Amino acid sequence: MSFSVHDTIVVFDRIRESIKSESLPLDITINKALTETMSRSVNNSMTIVFMLLALVLLGGETIKWFVVALLIGIISGTYSSPFVATPILYYLRRKGGEKK
Repeated sequence: MSFSVHDTIVVFDRIRESIKSESLPLDITINKALTETMSRSVNNSMTIVFMLLALVLLGGETIKWFVVALLIGIISGTYSSPFVATPILYYLRRKGGEKK
């Protein structure tokens, strides 16, 4: 969950900065912000995924299922920022009448 919150904050902050500095339509601004932050998010998540995979393969039996749960959380958290949170932001801003 912390990766999801952290990635969402980074993406939303980039969207906020772009809205202040440029007068582009909202969909283009969101797309630009996602493009700028996607590599950072994936790199951060993949670093953790590789470490967790090593723990699953080389670690003991006692932590195996805990690490699997962490893997599921990291993958779903990385997915949720670009594919869940930003479309909800776009929908809410459009529904509120914001044309920017």
